Amino acid sequence: MNRRHVLNFTTMTLLPYTILSCVPFVCASLPSLNDTSTHALDASSDNCPSCNTRTLWEILLSCGLTLFACTWTAAHPNIPGMNESKVAITSRRLFVMVVALIAPELMITWATRQFFSSRSAAQAFDDEFRAQLEQRAKTHNDDGDTSDTATLVSDISEASGSSSTLKNAEFEGWTITHGFFAWMGGFMLYVDGKPRATLDPNELLRFVREGSVDMPVITEAEIEDRSKGDGLSKGIAILQLAWFVTQLVARYIQNLPITLLEIDTLAVAALTCISYGLWWKKPKNVGCPYIVHLKATATSPGQLTYDHADFRPSYSGHSSYSRRIRSHLTYPFLSLMGVVAIISPSAARSRRVPSLGGYDQAWGGNHASKILLLIGCFTGMVFGGIHCLGWDYSFHRHAEHILWRATSLVVLCAPIVISLDTLSYMRDWKNFQIFVFPPGFIASFMYIAARVTLIVLVVLSLLRSLPTGVYDTVAWTRFIPHL
Repeated sequence: MNRRHVLNFTTMTLLPYTILSCVPFVCASLPSLNDTSTHALDASSDNCPSCNTRTLWEILLSCGLTLFACTWTAAHPNIPGMNESKVAITSRRLFVMVVALIAPELMITWATRQFFSSRSAAQAFDDEFRAQLEQRAKTHNDDGDTSDTATLVSDISEASGSSSTLKNAEFEGWTITHGFFAWMGGFMLYVDGKPRATLDPNELLRFVREGSVDMPVITEAEIEDRSKGDGLSKGIAILQLAWFVTQLVARYIQNLPITLLEIDTLAVAALTCISYGLWWKKPKNVGCPYIVHLKATATSPGQLTYDHADFRPSYSGHSSYSRRIRSHLTYPFLSLMGVVAIISPSAARSRRVPSLGGYDQAWGGNHASKILLLIGCFTGMVFGGIHCLGWDYSFHRHAEHILWRATSLVVLCAPIVISLDTLSYMRDWKNFQIFVFPPGFIASFMYIAARVTLIVLVVLSLLRSLPTGVYDTVAWTRFIPHL
């Protein structure tokens, strides 16, 4: 992909967030959302005949279902390994769901890197397919045989034994869906009729160019048929999110306060929807890969990408045990940020792509890293900006009120420091340190601490009596279909 397309994508992604990040400050300058002394409404108030009441359970249920609908539906796990149990597969998907709840901005960087890696792989395979197609056409023309495209495609994949005339006629090359399918572990290499390893797109393309395997001829419709995603689940998730946002807007118009849990749910759902958009063309819950047979005349391949684990679980001694703990704690963050897709021992044993992998680490070089850094930091700023909607929330203690404002500002501003410090490191600018630590490291620590503090404040707000007016609701929002 050229730089112009990357910049256009970045602009279209960041522009809505630029507008959204300004909303909290505009709202803060208006009359308070939680000015319950003048705007508190009773269920029987004559000033708001369209209002009704809700319970704490209904608040918890609406936020929980919204979070579940967004994170569970948005998660597009990689293809499971061979002979893995349903428990292992479900637990990995739950793990991805929890990561989406804790770090939705990192899910966006992960989805972005997968999107561009898949698009690049699709372009490379499509170019190779076109080159082989032209070569076959030239050979047939030299022999005086004029063949159609379906015949040429069949000629390319004749050794696989799985092609049909109808499929060959429908196959028009690789799309981004093929790229997603390849990076999520969609192609399994078989040697002498036995599974050898899952191939990443770079290895598969190399084997195709060397003539070790045939070009996989699988249509986009066949890949979508393997996918378990459907319009019903997507529609339910979109409908639930639309209802949630609508009732929040209705509460704002009626000057009704909103809870901190609803603010946090809105922030997580907003970022998760971006990940969902990036994964829109990615197959979902594919159960088994497409088999690629190594030709009998080809040399047996050596070590492949997913053959070995990057770290081993067996360590001895206290220092080795602490090193193992650090590896497991840093693994999700390093993988989601695109630094390295760490292959766990379980992934290597089951011949599958890592749970948080499925992208090209070498894609785009430093330029791509800067784009991903910019997107990740900006989405983190948006996350903090949405939490600023609780700027005037009626806390029980003034200290908690100040703490919420301070942590929201830290989440809003820390990504700026992180991005500037990382860019200075990439460009070899003269950087400075604070108490021997770079500013980006300190800002990252403050960002994590602020995120944890926000979660604690949300939980504490639910354990105490909520402000007056929280249980009032706008009656007409109940007629919108939702979970």
